[in-house]
Amino acid sequence: MDVLAEVLRVSGARGALGVVLKAGGTWGLWLDSYPGAALHVVSRGTMWLHVTGEKPLQVQAGDAVLVPPGTAHGIAGGAGVTMGSCDREEAARAFGDGRALRLGSAPVQTEVIVLHYEQDPEVRTPVLTSLARPMRVTARENAQLRRTVELLAAELAQPQIGTTAAINSIVDLLLVQFVRAWLARHPQEQSGSWLGAMRDPVVRDALACVHAQPGHPWTTETLAAATSVSRATLSRRFRSALGQTPGAYVTQWRIDLASVRLRDTDEPVESISGAVGYGSPHAFSRAFRRVRGTAPGEYRSRLRK
Repeated sequence: MDVLAEVLRVSGARGALGVVLKAGGTWGLWLDSYPGAALHVVSRGTMWLHVTGEKPLQVQAGDAVLVPPGTAHGIAGGAGVTMGSCDREEAARAFGDGRALRLGSAPVQTEVIVLHYEQDPEVRTPVLTSLARPMRVTARENAQLRRTVELLAAELAQPQIGTTAAINSIVDLLLVQFVRAWLARHPQEQSGSWLGAMRDPVVRDALACVHAQPGHPWTTETLAAATSVSRATLSRRFRSALGQTPGAYVTQWRIDLASVRLRDTDEPVESISGAVGYGSPHAFSRAFRRVRGTAPGEYRSRLRK
């Protein structure tokens, strides 16, 4: 079971090309908080990332920086540049016309590909939101990421048949490669996050069991047995990695799965409750109401209005 792939699939974590920036001279752009995550990929030159309360971060050609969802930030040609507001309408027109958004003055010295990632709001299991701070991956530390950036830049520079499909696939590939590179770093950079939990083999194996068989009657004891550790060890490692008990995680993931099926299908509540591991619709309704604050039927009706 590839836990990351499964969670990305269910959470609908998908990327989209925002805009391509071409800048020169003195330039800066302040981006208001955006509900999704932003990935800035520098294909040429140097960019500086500005986040309130943090030191400016230099991002060079071939590097990428992922900004957590909802983080207001700015990008600029220098560490001390005054940044103007983003003209979203002009950016949307540039994207619609297939042209780059020009900033500053000629000649062009820096090119930045701005990507956006969102995940299904009905899925509470954090992937993108597990990042607490902007994370940079450099071209030097990840050759695969560098080659993917080059491929994306080439597709954008010479659009042809199938370019849209190719870009969509490359954008999703970039997220996976970014996560891989991030996980390869020192463990202390990832503690307390869902992605960081992938570095703990005990927690990772337990999550693989849950995601492979969400309908199985998992308990802390049965998960501990499946991962060949004691109940106390599993509970301790789970709390350290994710800040919650194994049972709480099982419930969270089951309710995530049920929420998506309630919204996207016409399956009876009884069928969904059994599929996600509840022995009776009453037990499922009680758990669902505890997590989502409403009954499954009411939840379905509200989403479909």
